[in-house]
Amino acid sequence: MRAFVYVLTTLAVIALGYWAYVENYRTQASLNHVEDLQREIGQMREELTVLRAEWAYLNRPDRLRDLAELNFDRLGLLPLAPEQFGRVDQIAYPRDEAEVSVTGAVDVVGEIMP
Repeated sequence: MRAFVYVLTTLAVIALGYWAYVENYRTQASLNHVEDLQREIGQMREELTVLRAEWAYLNRPDRLRDLAELNFDRLGLLPLAPEQFGRVDQIAYPRDEAEVSVTGAVDVVGEIMP
């Protein structure tokens, strides 16, 4: 009987050692994956910073003004003037009586573009 307990205890220790070994390698693999993800996030943040800097550089008002002047014959863009803006009280809002009613159902079908 005592030998059976010793064998059972030895098998339990071996099984627990194997479980700990497997869990250790799973944990190491998970930590390596997390490190890879953190590195990738850092690279993407750096890339985003560069893209924002490029966007700010390309959207400089003097550059856009020069491009608008250079392509005036094709685009016909004019600079904004204060006379082009209006006041809020100049906006014609629809009257409450003239509510738009929807008479039939409308099916909307679209595609998701990648």
